[in-house]
Amino acid sequence: MTGVDVDLRKLRYFVAVAEELHFGRAAERLHIAQPVLSRQIRALEGELRVRLLERDRRGATLTPAGEQLVGDARNLLAAADGLTRRVREAAGDRRFVVAFMPGITVTGPVQELLARHPGLDVQVMRTGWHDQATVLLDGSADVGFVRTPVDRTGLRLRRLYDEPRVAVLPRGHRLAGRGAIGIADLAGDVLLQDPDAVPEWRDLPDRREARSEPPMRTVEEKLEYVASLQGVVILPRSAAAFYTRADVCHVEVADIAGSGVLLAWAASHEAPLVTEFAALTEQRPAAPAA
Repeated sequence: MTGVDVDLRKLRYFVAVAEELHFGRAAERLHIAQPVLSRQIRALEGELRVRLLERDRRGATLTPAGEQLVGDARNLLAAADGLTRRVREAAGDRRFVVAFMPGITVTGPVQELLARHPGLDVQVMRTGWHDQATVLLDGSADVGFVRTPVDRTGLRLRRLYDEPRVAVLPRGHRLAGRGAIGIADLAGDVLLQDPDAVPEWRDLPDRREARSEPPMRTVEEKLEYVASLQGVVILPRSAAAFYTRADVCHVEVADIAGSGVLLAWAASHEAPLVTEFAALTEQRPAAPAA
């Protein structure tokens, strides 16, 4: 049987669609036109002679073949990017990329790294919930400051600190202005996020169901629904402060676990600068934004 020469670009496109389960969002994330993305996915299916995705008006779902490919594709892409990175490092590439989630200030360790390596090109990259691990596995960033929950597959992690979580509410909500609340106080509200991110929610006996449609991938989208009185979200305190807007407010939820902030890097990327930067985070740690 003749082997198939798989185009890594098509694999990247496929993984984006598999993670978003929506061609429009995936195209926006990839900065390409949606018809181009659709053609590339159809071409990949043609090359592999399998159906990878089922499409409908609401988005896309993975077929069994697609489920198999997405895991293998991530591993292959990470390996390819690791190879590229190692070759560039051997050639003297002096670039180091630090990814971070909103609400986390990374100035301290970045400044210290620059002081130790004046010729190093240190860049920062803001990530979101959907790509905080991906940018590490695909080589876009060398290290990342990530928030829990995070998929730990293929990553090395070092816990840095925890911070309180808050409920983000419409400005006129019955609980607005409280000093702190308990998770049970929100049982009558609709949770506008995956309840896996708030496991304490599942233990409430009389809770309303969390809302999963339409899927909301960004904090900005969630806040639009909060502001229009359709539910509440729970965020790390610094992330809620980062997205300040006049029509919502936040109140600390005192009886749930805090949000963990961790330093992460690809397990395949044990470069000396990564090890040094990890040590620096203990001396000059990142911190929640003021």
